[in-house]
Amino acid sequence: MEPEIAVPVSTKFPIELEPPAGFVVDDPATWPRIEGRLEYVSGRLLWMPPCGAYHQLVTTSVVGVLWEWLRSHPTFVSGAGEAGMLLDGDVRGAEAAVWRRADYPPLSHSYVPVAPILAAEVAGRDEREPQLREKARWYFARGVRIVWIVLPPEREVIVLDRDGSDTRHGSGERLPARAELPDLAPAVDDFFVQLD
Repeated sequence: MEPEIAVPVSTKFPIELEPPAGFVVDDPATWPRIEGRLEYVSGRLLWMPPCGAYHQLVTTSVVGVLWEWLRSHPTFVSGAGEAGMLLDGDVRGAEAAVWRRADYPPLSHSYVPVAPILAAEVAGRDEREPQLREKARWYFARGVRIVWIVLPPEREVIVLDRDGSDTRHGSGERLPARAELPDLAPAVDDFFVQLD
């Protein structure tokens, strides 16, 4: 039986971990095998605990919204489940991301070294709106154009644009369509359908 580690309730996430021997940022096979989520940012290996129920259900709905759109837009591809991207030496994972198919690299087991057009983040117990806005700034500095911050308890979606615009959308509304992602203007309620 594995020893139990007590983590104080006041612990702030993410927690920085010591990279294991042989760790190579762009080789996922060298990353620690650990329950939870890992990212590598500014020379630090960061760990977050696994996601809770709200996060799981809403993330599935976000992926479903994108999948429905992709079926009629084959010039795009989407990654999900902490879609790993290697940008400027850092590795971050989005709940979902969308790239132009023409920009997506050949398939491999490595992280995607191309910024997506859209990164979608779902707030959870340990990553709320302020932390996800900070992550959005990281994305924008590396070429991402649009970030959706999905807030389950509030049932809202914030759409952030690299140009600095910021709009908040609630029940009964649709996200604004963008020229970069034609016809992608989902109903906000579709993100939260599993919460009813």
